[in-house]
Order: sequence, then C-alpha cells, then structure tokens
Amino acid sequence: DLYRKVFVFRKNPSDAYVVLRARLEQPLHNFTVCLRSYTDLSRPHSLFSYATKAQDNEILLFKPKPEEYRFYVGGKFVTFRVPEGRGDWEHVCASWESATGIAEFWLNGKPWPRKGLQRGYTVGATAAILLGQEQDSFGGGFDFYNSFSGELTDVYLWDATLSPDKMRAAFLSLRLPPALLAWNSLSYEVKGDVVVKPRLRE
Repeated sequence: DLYRKVFVFRKNPSDAYVVLRARLEQPLHNFTVCLRSYTDLSRPHSLFSYATKAQDNEILLFKPKPEEYRFYVGGKFVTFRVPEGRGDWEHVCASWESATGIAEFWLNGKPWPRKGLQRGYTVGATAAILLGQEQDSFGGGFDFYNSFSGELTDVYLWDATLSPDKMRAAFLSLRLPPALLAWNSLSYEVKGDVVVKPRLRE
C-alpha cells in the first residue's frame, strides 16, 4: 500500500524506471489515467508510458516543455498548453473514448478544452506499463534525456472515462472507483535508482 508515499527518481538524467502490472483482460475502448508529479525539470520527460508490441506509444503522457503536455493514443498525440508550473505538485488526468475520439485533459482538478484523437481506435491489452521512461520498443528503447527525475504519486488507470465529479475526486484524493492500476494496491517493480519515501506534505 503506497498511501501517502511517493516514488523518488533521484538521478537526472536517469536509466531508472518502475514497471506497473495491471490486470487487463481485454483491449481498451475507453480509459482514464491520472497521476501526480513534482519536478523541476525543464527538459522533455515521460510521466506514464504504456506500450504494446505493435505500438510503443499506445498510451503516453509526455511533457516536452514546462508549458505543454502531450497525450498520445495509438501513436498519435494532442497537445495541451498549460501555465508554467510554480514549483509545486501537478495533478493530471487524461481520458479517451474510442466511440467519439474525445480526449479530455484535467490539470489540478480543472478541465482543458477537449480535443479529437484516434476515433474508432482500440488500445491493445498486452502492455508494458512504465513510470519514469518513454518506451521506443516494448519494455525498452529508452532515451535517458526523456527520463523523469523528481517525485511521482497517486498513479491510476481505469478502463472507463471518469465523470467530472470523479476527475475532481482524483485531484482531491477522495474515494475512487475500482481501477486497473490503483496507487493504494499497486503491483510494481523498481528498476534502478528509485526510492519509495513518505510524501513530504499533503
């Protein structure tokens, strides 16, 4: 149970990462991914990387610069421009639904204008899911200058698009629906220099 704990990625740049194990029974037609990050990086870095053998950027949350997030589904991406962080935790949620191709992006409990992405696509179920690196091949192919350095916590993946109320609940760390990946019951394996520590402040 990682309640009130964080992964600290100590090195910059880094070859370290965390492998997450999700129980995916079938391909995803809808999903929501949420996490909280704390970093002073200004270079590009990966937050959440979900690769299949067919597509290395099946799901990717990537921050190319401080005022921009990229959300990938099936190798295509949309960009969300954000105010540059003020050296604090940033909570992001990104959701996608195949039927409409609508991509939603929430930052610190607030929605950004929705965008269109990969309508009719299906996300593969046999996946390598990593924190801290961006996969260019299934489970590997890292560019260390896209690695994450800093602290990550509150990582979730659902096989549904969350309602606005639940998006806000995720930001406020309130009770959430059962998830494929849930921070308080996370099955994970640390590879390299990543330390689990208590959160410094709420």
